[in-house]
Amino acid sequence: MKDKKLVIIGAGELAHIAYEYFTYDSDYEVVAFSVHEEYLKEKEMCSVPVVPFETLEQQYPPSEYDAFVAIPASKLNQVRTQLFHEAKDKGYKLATYVSSHAFVWRNVKLGENCFIFENNTVQPFVEIGDNVILWSGNHIGHQTKIQNNVFVSSHVVISGYCNIGESCFLGVNSTFNDHTSIGKDCILASGSLVNKSLEGEGKIYFGSPAKELAKKSAYSVDL
Repeated sequence: MKDKKLVIIGAGELAHIAYEYFTYDSDYEVVAFSVHEEYLKEKEMCSVPVVPFETLEQQYPPSEYDAFVAIPASKLNQVRTQLFHEAKDKGYKLATYVSSHAFVWRNVKLGENCFIFENNTVQPFVEIGDNVILWSGNHIGHQTKIQNNVFVSSHVVISGYCNIGESCFLGVNSTFNDHTSIGKDCILASGSLVNKSLEGEGKIYFGSPAKELAKKSAYSVDL
C-alpha cells in the first residue's frame, strides 16, 4: 500500500516518465501534477489533476504532501533549479527516487529532488547534491562529488575522486579519468574524454581529449 503522497511539478515528458517510476517503483502515490498557470494547458494528466503552481500549497499542503520537480536540463538546468527553490520556499519536502534496478552503495550521500534511473552504479563514499538527475546506465566512481543541479545523461563514466561542478550537463558516453573535475555551468559533449581538470565556468567542452569550444558560451545553449 502506498503510504506517501506526491505532487509532480512539471507536465512534460520527464514528468510523465517520473509518474511511471514513482507509481510502479516507489512508496509514493502521485496525486497531481502542477505547473505555473501560464503553462496550464490540460486539467488532467495520467488520470490525475494538473493544478496551478501558484496556489499548489492551498490544495496540497506541504504538511501532507511531498513534491518532485520533473524538469530536464532546460536552459542549463536553470528552470529545474528555479522551481526547486520555489517549491522549497513553499515548504515542500522534495522527494528523491532511486530505481530498484540501480546499485547505490550504503554510504552514498544523496540530496533532495534527485532521480536515479535503472542500471546506474554509484560506488562507496560518493556525494551527490540536490536536484541531480542520473539517466540510465552511468558509472559514478568512489569518492566522487557531483554538485547541485547536475544532469548526467546515459552511459557516462565518472571515475574515482572526480568533482562535477554545479549545474553541468554531461553528454552521452562522456568519460572522466580519475582525479579530474569540471567547473560549474559547463556542457560536456557526447563522447568526450576528460583526462585533465577543466576549470572554466560556463564553457562547452568536446572531443577526446576534451577541449573548449571557443567563442560559444554554455549559457547560449538551450538544452
